[in-house]
Amino acid sequence: MIPELGQFSLILGLCLALLLSVVPMVGAYNGNQLWVDYARPLSKGVFAFLSFSLLCLGWAFLSNDFSVVYVANGSNTNLPWYFKISAIWGGHEGSLLLWVWIQAVWTLAVALKSKTLPHDIVGRVLGVMGMITVGFLLFILFTSNPFDRFLPGFPAEGADLNPLLQDFGLIVHPPTLYMGYVGLSVAFSFAIAALLSGRLDAAWARWSRPWTTVAWAFLTIGIALGSWWAYYELGWGGWWFWDPVENASLLPWLVATALIHSLAVSEKRGVFKSWTVLLAIAAFSLSLLGTFLVRSGVLTSVHAFATDPQRGMFILGMLIVVIGGSLLLYALRAGSVKSDSSFGLLSRESLLLVNNVLLTVACAMVLIGTLYPLVMDALNLGKISVGPPYFNALFVPLMSIMAVFLGIATVSRWKHTSVSMLVSQLWLSAVAAVVAGLVTLWLYGGVLEWWAGLALVLAYWILFTGMRDIYNRVRHRRNLWQGMRQQSRSFYGMILAHIGVAIMIVGVAMVTVFEEQTDMRMAPGDRMTFRDYTFIFDGTREVQGPNYISDMGRVRVLYQGEPYTEMFPEKRLYTARGMVMTQVALQPGLFRDLYIALGEQLEPESGAWAVRLQYKPFVRWIWLGAIFMTVGGVLAAADPRYRRQARRDAEMAKV
Repeated sequence: MIPELGQFSLILGLCLALLLSVVPMVGAYNGNQLWVDYARPLSKGVFAFLSFSLLCLGWAFLSNDFSVVYVANGSNTNLPWYFKISAIWGGHEGSLLLWVWIQAVWTLAVALKSKTLPHDIVGRVLGVMGMITVGFLLFILFTSNPFDRFLPGFPAEGADLNPLLQDFGLIVHPPTLYMGYVGLSVAFSFAIAALLSGRLDAAWARWSRPWTTVAWAFLTIGIALGSWWAYYELGWGGWWFWDPVENASLLPWLVATALIHSLAVSEKRGVFKSWTVLLAIAAFSLSLLGTFLVRSGVLTSVHAFATDPQRGMFILGMLIVVIGGSLLLYALRAGSVKSDSSFGLLSRESLLLVNNVLLTVACAMVLIGTLYPLVMDALNLGKISVGPPYFNALFVPLMSIMAVFLGIATVSRWKHTSVSMLVSQLWLSAVAAVVAGLVTLWLYGGVLEWWAGLALVLAYWILFTGMRDIYNRVRHRRNLWQGMRQQSRSFYGMILAHIGVAIMIVGVAMVTVFEEQTDMRMAPGDRMTFRDYTFIFDGTREVQGPNYISDMGRVRVLYQGEPYTEMFPEKRLYTARGMVMTQVALQPGLFRDLYIALGEQLEPESGAWAVRLQYKPFVRWIWLGAIFMTVGGVLAAADPRYRRQARRDAEMAKV
């Protein structure tokens, strides 16, 4: 009965979403305020019904209702309760339900937090978000229903959740990533609403900017969580594999990064408005493209959800409608948009435009590398593979150039900046960055590795130019502390995000250049000296888990001859599926990780195993940088001036 209630709730949610997508839009077009005002209660209704549906699916998992096909395929009576909850989005159908529920969350948030905006704009924004909800609900109900039953009989036991997904990463990574993916629909909806109303002005950019920044922050931390999960779960020790599904999340992030900077220029200077709208359309379109890649069956990946071409055709159709319709509207309306001001060749506007172009080119490069093998295969031109050499050869130089311009843009001025001013502002930062980068590299590694040296110089460059910007803002204040307190949250959010970029650059470069790895045979009593650490293998013992049997190794670690820690890598057999999984042992640290993975048992009689030992310097700085960027984004979005200015805009609109 509970699953039927969940499905019925989905149908009711679809009905309200249809009303939401039509009534406020028609009201805004006809100037009917009553119809426009229906947008908020309809948004609340959609959220309520989809929340109830999600709870019904959760109840089916927790109560081991294996008459539900989705539950039988993705759960088991021995599965721990917290994995039963995360199993809701551990497969295709449930993850789509989570997606559309998060869409309802964002729709409700816009409805509740936009009371100071003009009613017609809010009606159009919520109407567009309702249309997106309708598309995904139709997809769920016709192709991916999570409440389908086994009738008349059903299995007595479930097949269990994929062992790869029985991890804390499943609990936090998909919801966070989806909050970013789906959050880009808000920026898209504001852009479409602005095109429909013809109000592509600074106020529109100001309304859209905090929502876009929050979505970008969620997407940033979501991608970082996925990288961290793959690092310790897959047993390879890598943090980014240029997997097509990984690329599917990187593509909208690159465009969203360009978008939040372009929105800043549109808000402050009244330029780039057409370009900003195009970026908003592209960011959400790429999130839909990522959904198509993951769920269409065109990719084979450990991250992919579905292999049903019919489902892929549905999403492809929706992708064509969204992209085609929005670009048609853009072509009809964007030509009439005029910039409110001009700027010189050397100005903050120009430098931000250069960074926008670099991010867009990087996105195009990743997109081509991801789709080219699929196109070749579809046209029967042969199977090819585009791997890390292609992406690293193009992506790394583009991001290095972008880091240089990032530092220059930080201290530049709006409208016009003289060369002499830039030189006076930047020469000390440039010299200090080169010296600090090379000295740091020499002190750490004792060698001058070219790529690592360049990365450290760029990281210091970003850090020192950010410090210079802070100094410029407070140097004329009588009280330094008071001057720093007077700076806006968005300014400090920008500084934190840029520091995060610098930290991530250090992590990527240092772990790439200085990581060490060895694969060896180890029997009980064997030892291996690696860096300043000695690893002593004491053998394995059998451990019984809730739904697996594990061979758990014990490795004692000595640091410079003294006892340091113990590590316990595992080889797990998940009994329900008969799958063997590697559970790595990690000894994390701020400046290095020790990483041990058990391979295959080589000699049962002697207890010898294949063991992989890895030393990974600064790898955690990659995710630390992402945390800084996320906090910076949230801090910028929380700037109260957006709310104050929104009230002023509403008052001006009434006048």
